[in-house]
Amino acid sequence: MIALNNDGAKIIGDKSFTQIVKAIRSDNIKGKYDIILLMTKQKDNESVIKGLLPYIKPNSILCTCQNGLPEEDIAKIIGNNRTCGCVISWGASYISPGIVRITSKQKPKNLAFNIGKFGDVDSDKYEFLIHMLESMGVVKVEENLLGVRWSKLLINSAFSGLSVITGSTFGDISQNKISRKIALKIIKEGIDVAKANNIKIEPIQGKNIGKLFGIKGKMGEWFSMILLKFSMNNHKNIKSGMLRTIENNQKTDIDKINGVISKYGRLSNTPTPINDKIIELVKNIEMNEYKIGWSNLLHF
Repeated sequence: MIALNNDGAKIIGDKSFTQIVKAIRSDNIKGKYDIILLMTKQKDNESVIKGLLPYIKPNSILCTCQNGLPEEDIAKIIGNNRTCGCVISWGASYISPGIVRITSKQKPKNLAFNIGKFGDVDSDKYEFLIHMLESMGVVKVEENLLGVRWSKLLINSAFSGLSVITGSTFGDISQNKISRKIALKIIKEGIDVAKANNIKIEPIQGKNIGKLFGIKGKMGEWFSMILLKFSMNNHKNIKSGMLRTIENNQKTDIDKINGVISKYGRLSNTPTPINDKIIELVKNIEMNEYKIGWSNLLHF
């Protein structure tokens, strides 16, 4: 916070810049806010959202930019009419206080936001939120927010957990044949679970993940393996945020990523053995029972 206030937020990437900001501690918040962008860890959502209640109006909007499916639990606390979600399709890594590196290529189509309402939110504030996000990237307004959420969930579940257990980037995972095959199985489990729960997977960044990776048979697997190899070209330098969480000796949000697929799998009696194994391995690493490294792939 001191670095942000003294030096601004420094963004490093294809296009580097510094943005002047005013950062305040949560215990110094005053007044009420029209729009809040939520970017905290999901495991802290209940305490964070309840802590924000005194600072939002009856028609305020809280837009969660988290991964997974966070809207339902948030809406239980603040109501559907104050909840919306934003799927962020690019990555960034923390470097040091006040400094982050954008790890996706900074082309407009890569810096994308998919935004959708969870309930009947205030229309003027919603339009302002869209306009605000358009100052950075391309914004696509979604009618089927759950379907877009699920599309991003397939990618997160495939690469984030593997990034944790190997300690590697999304690009490295997509190039290694063994990890790529595991990632593909994770995605296919997620597609099967979505179908079993009548969830329509929507395209993200112009790509229909459900159709591209949902082809059955040997030819389908061959095509998917080739496609997955090149799928992370624009985001190859991303490392899972959960990996940094573990490096800081904290618990991850794995239950909110792969855990969502496993949960919906149980609800529909759809097996999810590979997602279950990812959860098991990440939690063992959290408890220092396993070390991070490529040898963890042997557990599959």
